[in-house]
Order: sequence, then structure tokens, then C-alpha cells
Amino acid sequence: MNGLEQVQALLAAGKQPPIGETLAFSLVEVAKGHAVFEGVPDRRAYNPLGTVHGGYAATLLDSACGIATHTALEEGQSYTTLELKVAYHRAMSVDTGRVRATGSLLSIGRRAAFAEARLLDASGRLLASATSTLLVMTA
Repeated sequence: MNGLEQVQALLAAGKQPPIGETLAFSLVEVAKGHAVFEGVPDRRAYNPLGTVHGGYAATLLDSACGIATHTALEEGQSYTTLELKVAYHRAMSVDTGRVRATGSLLSIGRRAAFAEARLLDASGRLLASATSTLLVMTA
């Protein structure tokens, strides 16, 4: 199966990436070059400052960039993140509610892919954004 077929089969089977269980987020939408994750951050993700740790946002953004890239892979290809640059625009707390990370594949070549993602709250406010460089590998 190609990458899109793999992700569609995962969703059709009612399965989710295991990291989503740990951090309470789910893959909710996928198409070629596109992936959306949603979650509700809670106190388990708090940092010592009393807000949601930046790693929560980074994980959702990395997941969105990665799965958006995965959907464009041919059979026998895989990928790994080489670089993730995250910009934090607003802090999150338990009052933030549901957040949505939308990832888009910008381009993919034989060895590298480039993707971006945005994390929004339910009101459409930008919480964080990211760009990602991914290594494309052949098995």
C-alpha cells in the first residue's frame, strides 16, 4: 500500500497513533498531502508555569506535518523528521478547549519533503505554527 492507503486503513480500522493515547489527541482527517489532528489539552500537559507545555503543541504539529507527508509516500517508502521549527503564538491552558492541528505537504522529492502546520483553537485563533523538513527513505 502507498502512504495514503496505509493511513486510511488505520482510520478505517478505528486505530490511532499510540502517542495520541498518551496525549489525548486523534487523527481526524486525512487526504493526500493533508492531515488534521484534534485534542483537548488538560492539566497532565502542564509545565511548572501553569500552562500547557510547548511540547504538546510541538507534538501535534510534528504529527500533522509527518502524516501529511506520509500520505504522499509511494509503496516501500518511509520518512523521518529531520527538523521541526515551532513558533508559539498563544499559551494554552485547560480553558483552551479543543485544538486542531492542520498539516500540509509543501513539496516532496526523492530524498526530502517539506511540510507546514498550524494549531488553532475552536475560535480559529492561531496558537502555534511549524515548518518541517523530513527525510524520505526507501526500504
